[in-house]
Amino acid sequence: MRDKAGRPTYRELSARAHYSEATLSQAAAGRKLPSLAVTLAYVRACDGEEEPWRERWQEVADELAEPVPDAERDASPYVGLAAFQREDAELFFGREELVDDVLRRLARQRLVGLFGASGSGKSSVLRAGVLPRLDQALLITPGARPLEECAIGLAHLLGDSASRLHAELVADRRGLLRLIRHAAADDGFVLVVDQFEEVFTLCADDERARFLDALLAVAQDEHSLSRVLIGVRADFYGHCADHPGLVEALRDGQVAVGPMTPAQRRLAITGPAAKSGLIVESALVTELVARTDGAGVLPLLSHALLETWLRRRGNTLTLAGFQAAGGIDGALAQTAEAVYTGLTESGREPAKNLLLRLIAPGEGTEDTKRRIARTELDADTDEVLDRLAAARLVSLGDNTVEIAHEALIRAWPRLRDWLSDDREGLRLHRRLTEAAEAWHALDRDSGALYRGLRLARARDWAARHDSALTAREREFVRAGLAAQAAEHDLDRRRSRRLRRLVALLSVLLVFAVTVTAYAVNAQQDAARRRDAALSRVAAGKAAVLRRTDPALAVQVALAAYRLSPTAEARDGLLGSFPLPYAHRVRGHTDNVNSVVFSPDGRTMATASHDHTAKLWDATDPGRVRESATLAGHRDNVNTVAFSPTRPLVATASWDDTARLWDVADRRHPVPLAVLTGHTDHVNTAAFSPDDRMVATAGSDGTARLWDVTDPRAPVALATLRGHEGIVVSVAFSADGRRLATVSRDGKLGLWDIGDPRRPGPPTRLTGHTAPAVWLAFSPDHRFLVTTGEDRTARLWDMATLRSTALTAHDGIVRGAAFTSDGRLLATAASDQTARLWDVSDPFAPKQTARLEGHTEPIVSVAVTGHTLATASDDDTVALWRLPDSPPDRITIEQAAAWVCEMGGERIPASDWSVYFPGVAYRPPC
Repeated sequence: MRDKAGRPTYRELSARAHYSEATLSQAAAGRKLPSLAVTLAYVRACDGEEEPWRERWQEVADELAEPVPDAERDASPYVGLAAFQREDAELFFGREELVDDVLRRLARQRLVGLFGASGSGKSSVLRAGVLPRLDQALLITPGARPLEECAIGLAHLLGDSASRLHAELVADRRGLLRLIRHAAADDGFVLVVDQFEEVFTLCADDERARFLDALLAVAQDEHSLSRVLIGVRADFYGHCADHPGLVEALRDGQVAVGPMTPAQRRLAITGPAAKSGLIVESALVTELVARTDGAGVLPLLSHALLETWLRRRGNTLTLAGFQAAGGIDGALAQTAEAVYTGLTESGREPAKNLLLRLIAPGEGTEDTKRRIARTELDADTDEVLDRLAAARLVSLGDNTVEIAHEALIRAWPRLRDWLSDDREGLRLHRRLTEAAEAWHALDRDSGALYRGLRLARARDWAARHDSALTAREREFVRAGLAAQAAEHDLDRRRSRRLRRLVALLSVLLVFAVTVTAYAVNAQQDAARRRDAALSRVAAGKAAVLRRTDPALAVQVALAAYRLSPTAEARDGLLGSFPLPYAHRVRGHTDNVNSVVFSPDGRTMATASHDHTAKLWDATDPGRVRESATLAGHRDNVNTVAFSPTRPLVATASWDDTARLWDVADRRHPVPLAVLTGHTDHVNTAAFSPDDRMVATAGSDGTARLWDVTDPRAPVALATLRGHEGIVVSVAFSADGRRLATVSRDGKLGLWDIGDPRRPGPPTRLTGHTAPAVWLAFSPDHRFLVTTGEDRTARLWDMATLRSTALTAHDGIVRGAAFTSDGRLLATAASDQTARLWDVSDPFAPKQTARLEGHTEPIVSVAVTGHTLATASDDDTVALWRLPDSPPDRITIEQAAAWVCEMGGERIPASDWSVYFPGVAYRPPC
């Protein structure tokens, strides 16, 4: 195949396949079976057809392995995705030190929290490590009703009714403490709460509050030796920190579950095998230990070992069996895909719906599994459920179903695609399920039905996803629609009777007042018509005036509305937002290339073609005053940047240098150092979040990193080469470990600068169809915006590296900036306009405002608080006041108040007569 492709070198193949040269060379050598992923990558790199090679690989894998029937899975010493249980204690290896640490903490602390990443083995440590060594303990998993779970567990210990115990727990926050005291033979009882994060993902607010109060009552009781041990996913640490009582109780009781050491992983691999009289090939042990470094990989390791055990040769687990199973990265996905594709066409859709039902979409956290009652499912899912359970992809309790481990969500691409297809719809479905269950629990009380917007959204989603609904959920939606129709019918009958009564009264009233009102109305009608006509004309003139004098235009628009509230005047006034401040910022003698605000928003900086940068006092955005001029460059100053923590400013110039300035005294800046090294124009400079580095972008096709820990003696760290054209702009990620660059080659580059002296090769992303000119991160650094000469801005999701185009400008989009809350994005373009976009849904941005007023292209935009600044080739900076509400929600009253708050000049009497001839002079403010 390589010969047919023209025999490319392995370096060329590596660049195409994204695997190392050694890996590809070994794959073709024939000494061992390569993984399927490497095989197919090799095929793609040689422009071969994947499907024949996929079949050949599977044939060889089947020859190398002798699969064991799935019926024998229960005899396996490895548990796969499931957590080790108390009965698996003799097979649980590698975490002995961690278990000892937890027990020592329990001896000293009343509340101990075991924190670890998903897949780090917390549940196994609690169930197979800690529980077998406790004399008296109760293990619960919270679910949506943790107090009910406690009642069920205590009922087994006390021989009492679970419903009675649950009522006692709900009624009194100390009820759990009393029942634990009653259940404990002595006073050494431990309540173990596994998967504590479900308290935040599945519980209603009141249920969560009651459960946390009950736990703290146990942990804070000075007369009891009872203890509480919780296992929490690390990304929910912040949720725990939001509860003051938990913070205090966990102050000295936190245990972190870190990655296993190589020796511990080796023991976890070979220990269960040795206990069962099995042998693990040394090559397989070496491969597994090398491939499982890091947190979150243990479920994948356990599942790969289970699948390798199923393909063992005699009593030996082999490397060939491991590779046939798909390896660490592919075993779980291969198992899940095999189960799914093995279903009939009629069974695949129920399987998809079932798996999605078992996941709770994350809100700022990773997606989590969701335990549900069997009663939530229809009977037609039983066959699919049995198939998934047989493959250990889901776990079945007495009356519950849940995904065996969240690793399945991360490892199975098909499941991840399902989740990303309609994440908001999945959240809507979860809420619909909960509402249907509550309605059913209340004996179908009509007061618990959806109404209004919630019902409309549920109806529309259900119409598109009918197969995902259970019979109970369909009945809930139909009942809501029926109740709404009945209410509408009743309202129509009432309205009909009321209209008849009003009509009769109206006839009588009209007859009584017609004669009196006729004469007065004729005179007033003529005046109203005149005012309405003048209002419409003035509103049209204000719309034209907005392009040259927006401050006067908004005063005319308000005066037109005050004269007569015509639709044209209303639209003209509301269309004036954002509002311009009272005056333009003038001071440069040539194009203003860049505008930026200091972190505290009190200082504005600009850079210009006149070879200078300037500092401005922006304490009052309506009265900006020049503070100082930064002079020293010999050519156009292209950009200026503020340090995030120190009184420093960096300027970038076309004299091939960047400079650092001390601006502790904003009126008397002091030059500190000159950054030299670029061989052509320096286009941009940016500070890192930790303030220790500066990145510069140059027309020499490079970006450079500088150590500015001592700003008087900066040190060059690295030169980044990877673009095929001028590098125009740079920006650091929030953690400072990645650098983003854009170039006139149209590409976005993402560089790993964890070691700034040895940056990794860039990830190059293509989205623009013409040179790119600017980029900026959102405040939470989850998104990045780039702009280009293709008249678009592109919004990039940094998690998926997918982008969404913003198209509205009629010229090159030169700059972009986010508001501090990340909800709005401002863009600036050569079409002499800036535009505001609502990006609260970053995959469906909406334009909300168009800013006009400059007479030349707008090249830069910056935002601080409610102030937006635009810099233009007309040598000025314009300041705009962003409203407190989104532009599409501003009321007339708010608009009028904000116009008059601007403090601008009132309409002169001479101008008044131009726009409102024949009307007495009465300025709107």
